[in-house]
Amino acid sequence: MGSLLRRWVPVGDYDLGRSVRVLRRGPLDPTCRAGAGALWRGVRTPDGVGTIRVGRSGDGVEGEAWGPGAAWLLERMPAMLGAEDEPDAFLPRHRLVYESMRRHPGIRLVRTGRVFDALVPAILEQKVTTDEAFASYRLLVRKYGEPAPGPVSGLYVPPAPRDWAMIPSWEWHRANVDGKRSATVVRAARVAHRLEEAAAMDLDAAAHRLQLVPGIGPWTAAEALQRSNGFPDAVTVGDLHLPRIVGWSLARERGADDDRMLELLEPYAGQRHRATRYICLVGSTPPRREPKRPVGDIAAL
Repeated sequence: MGSLLRRWVPVGDYDLGRSVRVLRRGPLDPTCRAGAGALWRGVRTPDGVGTIRVGRSGDGVEGEAWGPGAAWLLERMPAMLGAEDEPDAFLPRHRLVYESMRRHPGIRLVRTGRVFDALVPAILEQKVTTDEAFASYRLLVRKYGEPAPGPVSGLYVPPAPRDWAMIPSWEWHRANVDGKRSATVVRAARVAHRLEEAAAMDLDAAAHRLQLVPGIGPWTAAEALQRSNGFPDAVTVGDLHLPRIVGWSLARERGADDDRMLELLEPYAGQRHRATRYICLVGSTPPRREPKRPVGDIAAL
């Protein structure tokens, strides 16, 4: 079976690389590969497995897709690249955010339309480092996924929900996934068809639908819906680092918690996730304080 082609021309500034970067779960993500100005993705669509390649060409983006899911992927390619986003609705309220927008124009919020596939990596990232979660996802996809169609070797399509649900306990253990996270993936897999309905819901309804699954809280739901639905207000609550980055970047405050982060982001109500994207591009965490000197050392000075 040959490939299908489509071209999309964005309106205004457009940064392909930074817009789609969130779709990769680490540099070795087996379902997503970037290089030579293009992005390759292996996707499980409602029509079957598919591979899509997107890359800049002149003033537009060219897409090529392979496999039974090729037509589905190309039909939704503009949304996946951010065509349904409305960046002009965002108004910077802080100099740092304004500078980030000026230095990084053209970032769009993507919308893949595939909720379960965005949810599984988010579950695996609960309470562990991103490197640990990326490694777990990589091992499981390579073992239980399937090779993506098309010309690129080593690219995979993630497992189907039924395959996630059938992974034995010892394989989760080998992938360094504890029982709580593996059980959450299995519960989500068993109701994956209901979770996919969230792709057509508003933020509150979609987050509520995902959080009906035990083990999925606000952090996990936001991380998934940022990618599957492109919600500009799906701010990540419960993150270890984000409140400190926002607190220090916007108010030079150390130790900000979720409540303080949400207070600082209140001027961006409706666009809080977009605001944090800009903040994280140029913001930072507080510098470490120097350890206190012993009294004897101070006296010697």
